[in-house]
Amino acid sequence: MSADLFLDTNVIVYAFHSDAPEKQRQAKKILAKDDWFVSWQVIQEFSSVALQKFAIPLRPDDLNDYVALKLWPRCRILPSRAVFAKAIQIHERFHFRYYDSLIVAAALAGEARRLLSEDLQTGQKIAGLDIQSPF
Repeated sequence: MSADLFLDTNVIVYAFHSDAPEKQRQAKKILAKDDWFVSWQVIQEFSSVALQKFAIPLRPDDLNDYVALKLWPRCRILPSRAVFAKAIQIHERFHFRYYDSLIVAAALAGEARRLLSEDLQTGQKIAGLDIQSPF
């Protein structure tokens, strides 16, 4: 599967967020396509939010199914020393929060051309990676 689009956790979370219908519609549209991937961090963050912060938390079995069927097949980046080292460099240079730096580092490790995130500055480019808000 060829994918050049890395999704931050917030994009996936909004697919379940009925209180923000326009963001939910846009997130579902993005997830319906085949051009995206995620990292282990995104799966972990989504799982935490889904189990603890959703208005109606996902049942563990439902979360397990969603991860197995939707997210794990698109997980391209697993923990590595290189990703952590890159995240520290990004944090130091751009002054992003560490977990946002880790998202950027994972997107770069997966050779994404675009990173969709609501948490970072739209239009910023880092080492050829274009950061955009999908909302």
